[in-house]
Amino acid sequence: QPTTSKNIYSAKADAHAEIKEALAKAVKEHKRVLVVFGANWCYDCHVLDLAFQREDVAPLLEDNFVVMHVDIGQGEKNQDLMQQYDVPMERGIPALAVLDADGKLLFSQKKGEFEKARALAPEDLLDFLNKWKPSAKKT
Repeated sequence: QPTTSKNIYSAKADAHAEIKEALAKAVKEHKRVLVVFGANWCYDCHVLDLAFQREDVAPLLEDNFVVMHVDIGQGEKNQDLMQQYDVPMERGIPALAVLDADGKLLFSQKKGEFEKARALAPEDLLDFLNKWKPSAKKT
């Protein structure tokens, strides 16, 4: 049972600057950026965060993605980023976007796929991450 007291989404964060940092890290580490729009009051955002910590999911995330949590407050914050990454606010949160290391949008959640994170089957999250992870690393 997730607690909604955990501060996953920082109200004071500069999301634009953090995404820029995440992209720089993604270039260096040959990863993609997983942008997670949400809020600390959102139950399903905490459910998704717990799913990210599962032993079958955490290594996949760690090896392939730089995870960026973007706070939307009560729906008034970072709307420009939701628009930039083509994530419709009215479809609910949590909402995800996947960027390549150059900042190109590869996937945006348009149908509220993760909004009901509590109903998401474990394999659905794994399938999503495997689908959007970068191809084999160049050596």
